[in-house]
Amino acid sequence: MKLNVTFLGTGTSGGVPSIGCNCDVCKSTNPKDKRLRCSVLIETDSTRILLDCGPDFRQQMLKQPFRKIDAVLLTHIHYDHVAGIDDLRPFCKFGDIPIFANEETAFGLKRAFPYCFEDKEKLYPGVPNINLNIISAHNLFRIGDIDIMPIQVIHGNMHILGFRFNSFAYITDMKSIDESEYSYLCGVKVLVVNALRFTKEHHSHQLVDDAINFSRKVGAKKTYLIHSCHHIGLHDDVNKILPHGFEMAYDGQKIVI
Repeated sequence: MKLNVTFLGTGTSGGVPSIGCNCDVCKSTNPKDKRLRCSVLIETDSTRILLDCGPDFRQQMLKQPFRKIDAVLLTHIHYDHVAGIDDLRPFCKFGDIPIFANEETAFGLKRAFPYCFEDKEKLYPGVPNINLNIISAHNLFRIGDIDIMPIQVIHGNMHILGFRFNSFAYITDMKSIDESEYSYLCGVKVLVVNALRFTKEHHSHQLVDDAINFSRKVGAKKTYLIHSCHHIGLHDDVNKILPHGFEMAYDGQKIVI
């Protein structure tokens, strides 16, 4: 089965350019140096899945065909991954929106968007109609014709979700991963993974070398780096120095798996 993947956003929590910054990256006129908050569409001929729904969701989806979203998968509760939930409203034209998240994220959504989760008869007219489904790592489920395996990674002190779709895996905001999780990544050929910057250790995010080492341990043949801040450098310059099989993803990029 062919998966069509569209990178809606590849930037870190503040996006790129960074407000108030005059570095070469933030002043760049190259569209590949403009990075909205991380999100991706995964599609087949009959199924459309959104991974994370951040504050740039509306802007991102204006560039995409308007059709049904069959499921929204959330990695974790942080603002840059969930703040666009209210902007799912137009897609309710096609029916309720199923959202899949772990227990901690589901709890956070109800606190952040309480008006979306009242009893049906009490819902404010016009709010998105959401069906919230709690999932956990290692429990395979299926949306349309796509099998999804949640895996668990560690983001600072948080246990968050990554997702595997057959030979493709998507992981964002990872700092570390338990050794036991590698068995769920065996056979992954295409990997998308976070790489914040090259230097200066971060308490909850991988650096570029961390991402490279992780990919090599997984055994991926092709790796796309996401969730990168302006400190990583210019897109084209970074790609020149990355090892074979690695490249920075960019907003709007489409790949077929």
